[in-house]
Amino acid sequence: MRRGFSYSLVSFLALMAVAPLSYAEPMPVKAMPVATVASEEIMSPSAPPAAQTTTVKTAAAKTGNILLPMRRPGDSADDEDLPVVDTDETIPLPPYPPQARITIGALQTYALGEEDSLLDVARYFKLGYVELRAANPKVDPWTPVPGEPVTIPSFHLLPRAKQVGIVVNLAQMRMYYFRTPGKPPVTFPIGIGREGLLTPTGDTSIVRKVVGPTWIPTPRMREEKPYLPAAIGPGPSNPLGSHALYLGWDEYRIHGTDKPWAIGRRVSSGCMRMYPEDIKALYNMVPVGTKVTVVDQPILVGWVGDELYLEANPSKSQNIDIEINGEHEIKGMTDGLKKVITDAAGVSADRIDWSAAKEAVEERLGYPVVISEAKTPVAEATPAPAPAKEHHSIFKGATAPRFNDTR
Repeated sequence: MRRGFSYSLVSFLALMAVAPLSYAEPMPVKAMPVATVASEEIMSPSAPPAAQTTTVKTAAAKTGNILLPMRRPGDSADDEDLPVVDTDETIPLPPYPPQARITIGALQTYALGEEDSLLDVARYFKLGYVELRAANPKVDPWTPVPGEPVTIPSFHLLPRAKQVGIVVNLAQMRMYYFRTPGKPPVTFPIGIGREGLLTPTGDTSIVRKVVGPTWIPTPRMREEKPYLPAAIGPGPSNPLGSHALYLGWDEYRIHGTDKPWAIGRRVSSGCMRMYPEDIKALYNMVPVGTKVTVVDQPILVGWVGDELYLEANPSKSQNIDIEINGEHEIKGMTDGLKKVITDAAGVSADRIDWSAAKEAVEERLGYPVVISEAKTPVAEATPAPAPAKEHHSIFKGATAPRFNDTR
């Protein structure tokens, strides 16, 4: 199946059909349910007024290391017809740093309300759209059955990287901010670059912070769409949203969005997009100079106590399949991937349950599952999701805002 223009058009029309209705009424962040063990750290302080432009920057920008995709933005006006190239999952995983935290959060279940869609549930629980759909492949994303339980995949293995500053795992489409040593990181879903305009991996830092940024189309954007304005200032139509964190990499930044449905999807020109309420919270947390590390690790393996967990995230091509059809082509266990898992398990690799590992790799649910055989009988081999919450709708009525988006 051709994955270029047809994919983008179908996805855009499907999401735009519900987006205006789904996000008309914001809800205060304080009313959101707990989605991760670090939820108390993501409450947004009072943000500066959107109309006031504020810039914070360092005296000298540090560009850091960067591993660019094969092509940079602007190399082709036909990026959307590029073939999808999946990340090589046979590359050995780096070790976790000494004393590193391995997991964050816990699985939950939620009973769908009469007017809920997966877009609503994703934003409510601070998840990305594809992330939620991958964990619930049999749930209709637009007209689910009221009362139907859905898995909230707020349990994750952390990326294998030094746990300093902001760490982004593109495969999870998720950001982790290690704000306080010894405590769980604050985590947010993000939208990232599409094929041909991929978000790069490597090390950089935040060099500038802006409230009310001005969006200026790049030469590539202007070539594709000559009708674009010269610039868009602060306001609800700004593609950068209300806040932006500029990186040491030219043309790349972490910013808000005027299209919240794009979070948890590969649709940007390489920047990392965040929900409007999330970028405000992050903006007020991170200082200029904060280190930013970006990795791409679809397969994660880690020991937690006496249990070995494997988290298999959808590949780039599977992401597209899941977004459109809810299903994906199976990527089975290979000898190369088996070696990656074995090496990551270390000296206790003989305890790997390969049938469980094979199932996890094929299903690509995007959250950790136990793949080790118990040394001795235990009452419960893996944490079970919390009981489904009482059936109710996320919608609270026209007079009650649902998200803390005050732009």
